[in-house]
Order: sequence, then C-alpha cells, then structure tokens
Amino acid sequence: MKNHLYFILLFLVFTSCSVSEKPIFIKVDNVKVSSFTGDTIRLKANAFFTNPNDVGGKIATDEIKVIVNGVEVAQVSSDEFEVPARKEFTIPLKVAIPAKKVFDNNKNGVLGGLLNSFLKKSIEVQFKGDLKYKVFGFSSEYPIDEIQNIKF
Repeated sequence: MKNHLYFILLFLVFTSCSVSEKPIFIKVDNVKVSSFTGDTIRLKANAFFTNPNDVGGKIATDEIKVIVNGVEVAQVSSDEFEVPARKEFTIPLKVAIPAKKVFDNNKNGVLGGLLNSFLKKSIEVQFKGDLKYKVFGFSSEYPIDEIQNIKF
C-alpha cells in the first residue's frame, strides 16, 4: 500500500509540471561597446527569451562566435544562466575582442581597417552559434544568427 502511495504521489508531481516546449528565443539586441581601450574592445548584448513552461532550466552560451566585419574575432563568454519558469528573461552576453583583429581584417592592413571603421564610425557585429538549453537531463539547441551595426 505504501509503495502505491509513493507511486501515485510521484506520478502527480511529474504530470503537474509542464515541460511542453523549450523556451522561445526572441532576439539578440542592445549591442553596445562597453569599453574601448588601445588593445581590447568590450561589447555587451542581451539575448531575449520567454519560457512558457512551469519549470526552469539552464542555458549555456559557450558556442556563440562573434564575427566583426566578416571575420571571426571572439566567442561570447557567459556563465550558465538559470532560466525562470513562466517568464520573459534576458541573458547578458559579454565579449572581449582584440582590437587588432577588428582593424587588421581589412585588405589595406591595420591603417586601412582603422580609417575605414573610424570614417564609418561603426562596425558590423554578427553573433552566430548555438545556445544550449538543459532541463531534467534533456537538452536542446537554439541556432543564433543575428547581425547588428554598432556605432562608436
């Protein structure tokens, strides 16, 4: 009798929590230059999501590449993020880009890339890769491919 009660209780717990679908990726936005020193450009951005499920999970961002003016220059660094249940949420993304890679990718060399970027006063930043969502031992991936022009 006791085993049947445990089984029924366990069954009710699992059926009452809804994990009907993975969180919905909305966009990557608010890309901004947070600092610009002589050798490093630091960017901040936000990835926007909504979670329709009754349970949370975790999202990892280690697989996202940052492409500036057509050349891969860095990867996003972020800690594993806790996903809240039944809410909209944002994940802060931080990127440290060596300035030499941004300005050296032009066919005219460092000076040409530097002049071109300063004349345009903007660079094209692309976030490309996968976010990994984990819940109860299951995982799924979100393909990310967002391009933005940022001004400095």
